[in-house]
Amino acid sequence: MKTRFLLFILILLSSANQLFADVNVAKIFNDNMVLQRNKDVPVWGWAAKGEKVTITFNGQKVATKADQNGKRTVKLKPMKEGGPLEMTVKGKNTVVFKNILIGDVWICSGQSNMEFPVSKAKNFVEEKAAANFPLIRSFTVAKKMSTTELNDLSQGEWQVCSSNTVGGFTAVGYFFARNLYENLHVPVGIIHTSWGGTNAENWISADALAGDSVFATKVKKMHSDVIKENHSNLDELRKKWFENIDKDDKGMIGHWELPETDVTQWKEMKLPNYWENVGLKDLDGVVWFRKNIELTKEEAAAGITLHLGAIDDNDESYVNGNKVGQTIGYSTPRVYKVNPNVLKPGTNSIVVRVIDTGGNGGIWGNSEDLFYESAGVRNSLAVNWQYNTGIKRSGPPVGFGPNSYPTMLYNAMIKPLIPYAFEGVIWYQGEANASRAYQYRTLLPTLINDWRKLWNQGEFPFLIVQLANYCPAKEQPGESDWAELREAQTMTATNVPNTGMGLAIDLGDANDIHPTNKQDVGYRLSLAARKIAYNQELVYSGPTYDAMKIDNGKITISFKNTGSGLIARDKYNYVKGFAIAGSDKKFYWAKAVIDGTTVTVYSDKVPNPVAVRYAWADNPDDANLYNKENLPAVPFRTDNW
Repeated sequence: MKTRFLLFILILLSSANQLFADVNVAKIFNDNMVLQRNKDVPVWGWAAKGEKVTITFNGQKVATKADQNGKRTVKLKPMKEGGPLEMTVKGKNTVVFKNILIGDVWICSGQSNMEFPVSKAKNFVEEKAAANFPLIRSFTVAKKMSTTELNDLSQGEWQVCSSNTVGGFTAVGYFFARNLYENLHVPVGIIHTSWGGTNAENWISADALAGDSVFATKVKKMHSDVIKENHSNLDELRKKWFENIDKDDKGMIGHWELPETDVTQWKEMKLPNYWENVGLKDLDGVVWFRKNIELTKEEAAAGITLHLGAIDDNDESYVNGNKVGQTIGYSTPRVYKVNPNVLKPGTNSIVVRVIDTGGNGGIWGNSEDLFYESAGVRNSLAVNWQYNTGIKRSGPPVGFGPNSYPTMLYNAMIKPLIPYAFEGVIWYQGEANASRAYQYRTLLPTLINDWRKLWNQGEFPFLIVQLANYCPAKEQPGESDWAELREAQTMTATNVPNTGMGLAIDLGDANDIHPTNKQDVGYRLSLAARKIAYNQELVYSGPTYDAMKIDNGKITISFKNTGSGLIARDKYNYVKGFAIAGSDKKFYWAKAVIDGTTVTVYSDKVPNPVAVRYAWADNPDDANLYNKENLPAVPFRTDNW
């Protein structure tokens, strides 16, 4: 018996040693990947201490030994675009990666508007059908946060662009990559690493934040044992929250999913919509929605498919009292097949129980995504639904969130990518920092310089999406956090070398912080890339404020980047979006006239003007100054009030 036990232990030790000796490659490397052309290409991973590892790729054969920590890194010499190719990594074991391309790699990062998938973008049906681009590849970094720097990702794979995969790609990243591919005719890879609602400081290393007393203090606090104690039972608390919601929800108690439910006291809501925008302000908890549809005998016999679009956050959906599906996740399209045995000729009830754990709630997707389909015919459900509140209750404990402490997303979602070779970065973030816009003037440059230092690939191009217009438009000029954040983005693009912007100031939605027109965002970013990264001669920016001159009660504004000339996109050629003020700092809407590459601004209410603002609002929905290349003017102000 004792001999058997010793033999068992020896087998275990032998297996463990063999496992440790296996060559492992960082998870960013796998089949279908894109490697950066015309630059040194680092390839790294882990093996046993001192183990010799040889990498063979595209006519190159490079050997190295793992250091005392088991890490090993080699650099492949610069290569021209091409592929498909295979890579062999050989130590005591052999790893082979297939279908590799050499081209241009771009990192796509930020918050929810970068995370926003192609499946939710405008014209998805057409985009999906046209997505036959096998030379475009995407790698999505799994969401993860860490209080310490991680050496590797937890998972991930490179996906080849096709109609089957494109729906999950970042929309901004995909449309950017597609425009580059169509102009450069080389493979394009995008590494998507973003997290909705996150602050910029979460994507910056602790070392780069050490000089800021506020952030440095928060980083130190992040490592304290108190945090671990506060959240040690988080999973149990969240589980209990959902159990109590189900137990206390009036709809669950009264079985509101049943067709015979009395709905005479229920109200109506036009869907799709966030319910906060249409009467249920600040409500977290459960709201039930009901809509009756009429089916013919043939439709009932054939079955239907229910398309509910995106729902924030979770849903349980019923037809005639029968549950037909449930989904967790605010951005996931709901598509539920309803079998004929659930249906009947005549009136059929659709009931959707929506559980919101915080922030916005409701059936919020696109109108064209809200319908039921029968025998290939779509019937819109983007109409008034009846609704009733099941329970109002603050959301579950969130514990550690990505915004709890700085640097946690850098640690888990950026650090493991270093030093993967790439061409540049596109960045769509700022909404979460809008209330601290002045701080963003230094925070965004800090992030850019931090990444450039850590990657050690020089001043690589860093392209910024300037925030879209959002929120209801205001009747009178005034102050705006979002305008100040856009100003901070403009200052960064102006003052930090090798940076640029793609504007979304005319692509937003007053009622939705996630506008669906990501095609034009990607296109405008690609123009900036073609200019800054690829040195192509083209107009890549809209008109940008240059200088002002005050004369005889009027202010004349001159611009850079006027292209072929200035235009007003207006039926009657009226220039809108300008405001003017005197020394009292009170702004009034102004008249504006284009004269070549200048705009003269004036108002009868301001006889002695000293300052002008353009598109200075959360949602400057009437701003209409462009160059003839159809690129919008960059919002600006001449004052510093």
